[in-house]
Amino acid sequence: MNAIRRNTASADPSRRSFLVGSAATGLVMGFADPLNVLGAGEALAAGRLAPTVWFDMGADGVCTVHVAKAEMGQHVGTALAQLVAEELEIAWRDMRIDYPDAHPKYNDLVLAALITGGSWSVNFNYDAMSRAGAAGRITLVEAAAKIMAVPANECTAKNSRVAHAKSKKSMTYGEIVAKGKVDRTWTADELKGIKLKSHAAHTLVGQPVPALDVPSKSDGTAKFGIDTFVPGMLYGKLKLPPVRYGAKVKSVDDSAAKKVKGFVKAVPIEDPTGTTSGWVVAIANTWPAAKQAAEALKVEWELGPHTRVSSDSLIAEAKRLQADGSKALLWVKEGDSGGALGSAKNTVEAEYITHLAIHAPIEPQNAVVEPRGDTWHVYCGNQFATRSGAIAAAILGVKPDKVVMHQFVLGGGFGRRLDCDNIIAAAAAAKAVNKPVKLIYSREDDMAVDFTRPLTYQKVRGALDDAGKLVAMEHDVVSSWPTARWQIPEFLTDSVDKKGKLDSFTVNGSDHWYSVPNHTVRTTLNELAQAATPSGQLRSVAPAWTFWAVESFIDEAAAKAGVDPVEFRLRMLDGAARNAKGAARLANAIRVAAGRAGWGAMDLPKGSAMGIAAVSSQERATATWTACVAQVRVDPNSGDVKVDKLTLAMDVGTAVNPDGVRAQIEGSALWGLSLALKEKATLKDGRIEQTNFDSYTPVRMSDVPKLDISIISNGEPARGCGEPAVTVVGPAIANAIFRAVGARVRTLPITAEAVKAAMKT
Repeated sequence: MNAIRRNTASADPSRRSFLVGSAATGLVMGFADPLNVLGAGEALAAGRLAPTVWFDMGADGVCTVHVAKAEMGQHVGTALAQLVAEELEIAWRDMRIDYPDAHPKYNDLVLAALITGGSWSVNFNYDAMSRAGAAGRITLVEAAAKIMAVPANECTAKNSRVAHAKSKKSMTYGEIVAKGKVDRTWTADELKGIKLKSHAAHTLVGQPVPALDVPSKSDGTAKFGIDTFVPGMLYGKLKLPPVRYGAKVKSVDDSAAKKVKGFVKAVPIEDPTGTTSGWVVAIANTWPAAKQAAEALKVEWELGPHTRVSSDSLIAEAKRLQADGSKALLWVKEGDSGGALGSAKNTVEAEYITHLAIHAPIEPQNAVVEPRGDTWHVYCGNQFATRSGAIAAAILGVKPDKVVMHQFVLGGGFGRRLDCDNIIAAAAAAKAVNKPVKLIYSREDDMAVDFTRPLTYQKVRGALDDAGKLVAMEHDVVSSWPTARWQIPEFLTDSVDKKGKLDSFTVNGSDHWYSVPNHTVRTTLNELAQAATPSGQLRSVAPAWTFWAVESFIDEAAAKAGVDPVEFRLRMLDGAARNAKGAARLANAIRVAAGRAGWGAMDLPKGSAMGIAAVSSQERATATWTACVAQVRVDPNSGDVKVDKLTLAMDVGTAVNPDGVRAQIEGSALWGLSLALKEKATLKDGRIEQTNFDSYTPVRMSDVPKLDISIISNGEPARGCGEPAVTVVGPAIANAIFRAVGARVRTLPITAEAVKAAMKT
């Protein structure tokens, strides 16, 4: 029997019911059942209705939804509030959101943790938020019926009011709560037993509504982590070693720093979690003083083993590991790809590379850590509060329940704030002086120690039969493993051959939806990269490099077969070797994008062409079917590439807030454009060479093409929309370049020099 390994963890709640901690410390943070309700009596004593943990309502009838997700520009709170409001039958004017302090009762029901990433937020919490709203409606109807002395089954709820048609009695939600008669509690089983509305019955879900977080962001009342001030607060500034990782502090000379007015102390960070390495924090009573003191510190470092490591040496090591093959672990094994390739007359082979990429969120990394009695309070915007709180406890030497995580709006995340190096440094500093410390990174600090997107090397081989059909495909992926660095065993997956655990988040996407009867995918950890360039989750994660290889290779195979790239893809989306429904949804997205773009029906000038790519990002179990047609112009003399238009079609199942979905697709498409054409970080002598936006150059406004976006909302379960477009834009551009000038570029980012060189070959 053929076997295939895919990352099914995202669809299996049992795999997400984990304990997070550090192997270096043995500390863990335990989770409670997030369906546990607040005591109804306790809530009523405070004058509020709280049938579940997900919202409460006051006597004014205003409903406040508790958003246990990081808000970083994606307006996730609005979508979650819409789900509550749809079933609660409340007027949108009465909806509010807040961002509560981290607590296990707010755990994501599928992930069993407080984490924001992977385009998981709406689709993983759709059911829970809908049931919370329905429970609130039922509770209010029952309470109103008692107050009005009428049968509950004769009452209806609509627009923040419960009405009884026969008696013509009615009460607003606020009046019901004010009477103090709302005393029902809900068990987990009762919540699960509620019958929710059908998709056809929705009146709010699927409609554009004003984003609830925009007013506060516009008038300045929204609080970001960097806005935090507490009494007696000091400031911290990093002093970093001249290598990314592996350095140790041998000695610190603070004699010059002591001459800086306001200087307090220099603190070498002792980090048992291994997240940081060789860092020192200069503490002072003002930020300018801390910055000046850090510059004045003289630190002697033991630089460690990575001082000669470079991007080139990482690529060379990756190629060696792929050629050797002894450390490769199987992710997909279907049929006999080796046999099919060995007997094939027509084969295709290519190597693909993606370089390091930096997150660079606009709000600098920051955190405030404050001692308060026997507890420690952490103030920042963070995407993984569960893990971050446990790690902060390890640094502070206390139990995790002695750390309180206060969540703030994030000035950009993109995966950067899934890590907590900022909290580690602030905690070490605060512990050293037993006072609150606010740590702020400079832009140079953040780029120097960013947990970058990994440098990846991939080799793909394929075989075509006499009819031009792709009958075999072998795909090797070599990189560092960001998720393995987190030391969360439940996030790793057994290899198909049972030879070890692999980081499935580095190969998601390689298990594509095309019917290829003989298909093998192997993944190999580049241990040199893992040690010298600790990597992290950058928006879109593995599909940004796996689909770069897959969709470029599919195009190369189509060219070898002499078949139109759109037709070639559609032939392989027959569902024969993959889920037929999923294959059909991807094929539909291709047809929509190609049709909207005018594929094959437009005469473009010489040097211009369209290219297509189609993906199922993120994880296969939670796919979002996305297609992109890129229309480009290539200067044949310089190799410069100009993207004139991106046409995207995305099947999101149910678009809870269409405006929010469109904004997410627009932002992620431009992020993909930036990664495809501009963003490249390089390692030299063990350190990142780029230090600011003068040397690390994302796309500018002048680079933005026309965008034509089609949202396919068909009533299927909601899927993520924040990341898939990132993964599809790069290969679509590369494929368009090939059709325009015959230049096949296989390295991201695509440079004019690379295009010109490929044109010559």
